Amino acid sequence: MFYLPLMNDNIDKSDVKSVIDFLSQDSIPKLTNGPKVVEFEKAWGYWLGTQYNLFVNSGASANELTMLALAHIIGEGEIIVPPLTWISDISSVLFAGHKLVFVDVNLTNLSFDIDKLKAAITPNTKAVFLTHVLGINGITEDLLEICEKNNILLIEDVCESHGTTFQGCKVGNFGFASNFSFYFAHHMSTIEGGMISTNNLEFYQVCRALRSHGMVREMTSLDMKNSIIEANPDLNPDFIFLRPAHNFRSTEINAVIGLSQLPKLNDKNQERIDNFDLFISNLNPEKYHISINTEGNCNYAFIVILKEPNFEKRNALENKLSENGIEFRRGLSGGGNQMRQPFFKSVYQDFSDFPVVEHIHNFSWYIGNYPGLEQDKINFLLEVLNCD
Repeated sequence: MFYLPLMNDNIDKSDVKSVIDFLSQDSIPKLTNGPKVVEFEKAWGYWLGTQYNLFVNSGASANELTMLALAHIIGEGEIIVPPLTWISDISSVLFAGHKLVFVDVNLTNLSFDIDKLKAAITPNTKAVFLTHVLGINGITEDLLEICEKNNILLIEDVCESHGTTFQGCKVGNFGFASNFSFYFAHHMSTIEGGMISTNNLEFYQVCRALRSHGMVREMTSLDMKNSIIEANPDLNPDFIFLRPAHNFRSTEINAVIGLSQLPKLNDKNQERIDNFDLFISNLNPEKYHISINTEGNCNYAFIVILKEPNFEKRNALENKLSENGIEFRRGLSGGGNQMRQPFFKSVYQDFSDFPVVEHIHNFSWYIGNYPGLEQDKINFLLEVLNCD
């Protein structure tokens, strides 16, 4: 029977061998956060083009650390987020004490509706937390201009979009900070893992401390570290905690896998790009939205959005996909409109200002796109989708 899985594990035999070789040294190497982590951080920074990079144990941890660090540096305030995102973007804002402000998305790049974004900005707005959805570039000149004009920080969630570009530059370089995930099925994998990237020294140093329970001794800037130690003479310098935090560290083994995966990333990304180009250029434009801007995109999923808001047709299509062995997830990133989650039911009931994410919530899906996916399988998927 035909089977098209939603995800395909990125780890291959060469990655396994790199771990075996690392563990087979004459003397047992350090396994917790150590020199291989530092090596991976430097290699990642070279690939992305950012000065400071911090390896953590997941993309969700990268999001939470970022929001905690922002609260420490610029204070708590309003963070604008799209309702079409992964849940950790939302929880990280709440855990850090910020206030969520939701703004609807558009169907061109699944990023913010620019007019609604402008209207949502207040004197209390601290940052815009952008999600590059499923490999689609969410950056526009208008977005950058809005953030600069209003002196608002841009934070990029690039967990689903490694290698996506805007005007030839990799996304993750346009914001104050950017977060990446190395989950097993994302563009590259460390099995579990994430990265925070930035060019801001203070932010990086605060994140270094917060990655390890908030310990100031983890800072590498002597000036910053010493100023905190001098301000707290009653504390042991080895046990000064900047603010409440958790252990977000990863391991040497995860870093070894990352170092093995990273050199293959560009070639694997090109396979995903070629797959998506074949898919979107043959998807029925009468039945589906194909207006998504594909320039610079690097999609790890095929995006399917019905034009007609018809529940009967939606259910029929889902049955057809299942009958033909095609795995899917409704709602795109995170399942659609996150404002509908159980913990928000007492807060949000009216979604009239969010027509696009509501349509996506009910009438869209993502389907797996990964290196090694045969062209005939993509063609069969198109046959199933395009047939009435």
